Amino acid sequence: MKSLICIQPGLFEYKEIEKPVGQKDHALLKIKRIGICGTDLHAYEGTQPYFSYPRILGHELAAEIAEVNTSTGFTIGETVTIIPYFNCGSCIACRNNKPNCCASLKVCGVHIDGGMVEYLSVPDNALVHGNNLSLDTLALTEPLAIGAHAIRRAAVNEGNFVLVIGAGPIGLAVMNFAAIAGADVIALETNEKRLNVCKNVFGYTNIINAKDGNIQEQLMEITQGNMPEIVMDATGNLNAINNAFELMAHGGKFILVGLQKEKISFSHPEFHKREATLMSSRNATRKDFEYVIDCLEKKLI
Repeated sequence: MKSLICIQPGLFEYKEIEKPVGQKDHALLKIKRIGICGTDLHAYEGTQPYFSYPRILGHELAAEIAEVNTSTGFTIGETVTIIPYFNCGSCIACRNNKPNCCASLKVCGVHIDGGMVEYLSVPDNALVHGNNLSLDTLALTEPLAIGAHAIRRAAVNEGNFVLVIGAGPIGLAVMNFAAIAGADVIALETNEKRLNVCKNVFGYTNIINAKDGNIQEQLMEITQGNMPEIVMDATGNLNAINNAFELMAHGGKFILVGLQKEKISFSHPEFHKREATLMSSRNATRKDFEYVIDCLEKKLI
């Protein structure tokens, strides 16, 4: 079968490889759509953590089931997406119902070969019913689930001011689920085109261009002098992350959704006096995927 392999940073090659054979507790999928993620771009650039070459990329997938054990509740010919984070099921994270950060996590297309192939074998427990959503929509389920998980992890409540730094696809997903939760969304971005999308396509009125240089003043005005209770970084940019600690309210939370390789740094006194909370948000769980599917069916996204 055909495959597209990232041989090394900056180099892809098409190659013929063996079609996977049936395995116990696995389904065989015929790949129909693949989203191109920032992770894939970083792999191509050579800036992706947890990565080795050569690697077949692709984890934002829509597929048709070619082979499956029907006792799983899935049927041959059904359209599905997958939860591409394959977990061990026995480590402390898995036992605590956090398979998204399994100690031995194998992310499809990152740690192991992914979906840029004609056929892909995946564990049965990775399948997610497509519920007759379009293939294009199903391929977006995974990045949307990243946003949904981040909002659930942050425990966003109605009326919270949520500052989302970065208005790329993941940032937009975070904003969308913050809005569904009833929060007041604030978009912070350096790209004017992306800010225009936030305003004109998604209808967010609180938008700030980070290049303006008066970010704190604008945030104080938007939040009536309180600053955002929740700050979420969707850039993975070191400067953006380090500078964001001073943008949250007293008692606030800072959630790292984006990922980068370097060490972050911040003023301990400034962080401590806020009794602030710093947390990361990694991947997503089945609960998040099913919530995304439900929101898509209800046209909330």
